[in-house]
Amino acid sequence: MTLTPITHPLLDRAGVRHGFFTRHGGVSTGLHEGLNTGVGSKDDPVAVAENRRRVAEWFGGVPDDLAACFQIHSAVARVAEAGWKGERPEGDATVTAAPGVICAVLTADCAPILLADPEAGVVGAAHAGWKGALDGVVHSTVAAMQALGAEPRRMVAVVGPCIAQASYEVGADFQDRFDHHDPGAARFFAPGETDDKRLFDLPAFVLWRLEQAGVADAAWTGHDTRTDATRFYSNRRAHLAGEADFGRLMSAVSLG
Repeated sequence: MTLTPITHPLLDRAGVRHGFFTRHGGVSTGLHEGLNTGVGSKDDPVAVAENRRRVAEWFGGVPDDLAACFQIHSAVARVAEAGWKGERPEGDATVTAAPGVICAVLTADCAPILLADPEAGVVGAAHAGWKGALDGVVHSTVAAMQALGAEPRRMVAVVGPCIAQASYEVGADFQDRFDHHDPGAARFFAPGETDDKRLFDLPAFVLWRLEQAGVADAAWTGHDTRTDATRFYSNRRAHLAGEADFGRLMSAVSLG
């Protein structure tokens, strides 16, 4: 099966190579069946390496061209001047102005964000779970791109497949954290099945963060990772099913 990444018109028009990769087109089996690119998963490392090779090849490159962090749910954004040749510094976003570098992030319900300023020739990829989104990974990524000559008013950004509001039940205390940190964040919560539960809209919150950072145009692809097991890995779905592990989806962007 060939790789079938999801792309978006905003990034197509920006002229950058990009893809939100699905499970399709990989060699992993069992719980990780498909294109599992998660080095930290319990999958066969040989299969993971082959899956990552296939993603790099789709971009016209090799695995050494990948610039993907060891993700820690932080607001740390790294600049890649060249591919990292297998190195994975801690952080949750990568930006570059160097053609051929493949900026990549891994997710399995968290929100992947791909960004580009085509005029400046700068792209970036960010991993935004609730913690990173709350703590400022979007602003850090935009600032790192600015340091390379990009301007938010020229940027476009796309939030890829992630857990949607209807699938993301949290405790009321979870909302309290957001209300304390960001007045106005209450709009991203809806009542849950009981009084002590809420439904959190992660993609909408990330889009709000992009708006706050001054990004000119942003969109969500509209895909819910939890509800579509044939296309996406999902941490929450695996947990609810009592599964021992789950795969990771790669989202990546390159200047070519």
